Amino acid sequence: MVSSYFSDARRLLCPLSLWAKRCPNSGEMTPVGGKRVKKGILERLNSGEVVIGDGSFVFTLEKRGYVKAGLWTPEAAVEYPEAVRQLHMEYLRAGSNVMQTFTFFAGKDNLESKWKDVNEAACDLAREVTEKGDALVAGGISQTSLYKNQKNKLEIKEIFQQQLEVFTRKNVDFLIAEYFEYCEEAVWAVEVLKESGKPVAATMCIGPEGDMHNLTPGECAVRLVKAGASIVGVNCHFDPTISLKTVKLMKEGLEAARLKAHLMTQPLAYHTPDCGKQGFIDLPEFPFGLEPRVATRWDIQKYAREAYNLGVRYIGGCCGFEPYHIRAIAEELAPERGFLPEASEKHGSWGSGLSMHTKPWIRARARREYWESLPLASGRPYCPSMTKPDAWGVTKGTTELMQQKEATTDQQLNELFHKQKFKSSIA
Repeated sequence: MVSSYFSDARRLLCPLSLWAKRCPNSGEMTPVGGKRVKKGILERLNSGEVVIGDGSFVFTLEKRGYVKAGLWTPEAAVEYPEAVRQLHMEYLRAGSNVMQTFTFFAGKDNLESKWKDVNEAACDLAREVTEKGDALVAGGISQTSLYKNQKNKLEIKEIFQQQLEVFTRKNVDFLIAEYFEYCEEAVWAVEVLKESGKPVAATMCIGPEGDMHNLTPGECAVRLVKAGASIVGVNCHFDPTISLKTVKLMKEGLEAARLKAHLMTQPLAYHTPDCGKQGFIDLPEFPFGLEPRVATRWDIQKYAREAYNLGVRYIGGCCGFEPYHIRAIAEELAPERGFLPEASEKHGSWGSGLSMHTKPWIRARARREYWESLPLASGRPYCPSMTKPDAWGVTKGTTELMQQKEATTDQQLNELFHKQKFKSSIA
């Protein structure tokens, strides 16, 4: 890691809104006439710039009371636009260069008649915030509820096409196909998005073992690039350490196939060394008991540096990533980017602000060495450090994965409770 950001302390104190105007790497150009034009995503990545993504939306907004767990759908873009706007703003201040539209699980298969209004509102909110800083709007689609039910390719592509039509009309800057467990469906998504003529990124929620059809990460990356993705990587389901192992395998697969693409990673902010092939959704703590696993800001600085050293230039986060985690990425990579985010005005490098504390033992913690070497305690004396993943073994086409239009009945729930007890007894 880099021990200090700048030799000129004035740069550390200067907010992004001022410093970025003078910084040659700020991501903006000033053409004749004086109006600034933002550089596109590929223009930035092709020039070697670091692009910082945003973080968690569905998990963070669920905690704040605006998203319902289990459904994880983004009606809040219409119902509580101020909450979505505020979270976008927090990520912008923290250093994000990309505002992803809050359109996770926002296809017609999940939102039915509400899908269009939600997608349109999400685009408008993201664009509104990007105009306040150096950020781009990314229109995002994710896996459908239909693929696991073995519905046909045309029906699934139609769902992607519907969202794409909104993104095109709203003129998003680029497109992301994210959170795909199956490479085949991700390829279908890329094929649809590529029709827009806009740059396409594609990330899968897989670990080193590959997708749910047992395709390796390297093969997944190759197929996505051949389908038209210019940026490939992983998001969600796994922690930064595991995710970077997966991205490394993707990189090796692309190199072996002599294909070129930019690398992207947006992992969880939860430690998941004990998870199974499906990541944190297999852990007994998912989704309401994950807080003891949250990564520290220092963990995320380490992740940012390791991602950069691996060659990843699009670095962000997914579930569990809060604005302070994104700020940690921006601060760690400030030497490469040439500036600090606005939110760093209230945050000293490696706890330097603690030097003003009234207690001497707290002042003694105002140094990097302390925080890098501290063995963290959970404060939970009767809890294990790891747990055993649920291994239900469900795959594409399994009845339990079928999308339901009605609420689960008491009888269906009791059957699941019984099955869970049985599996726990033989584990």
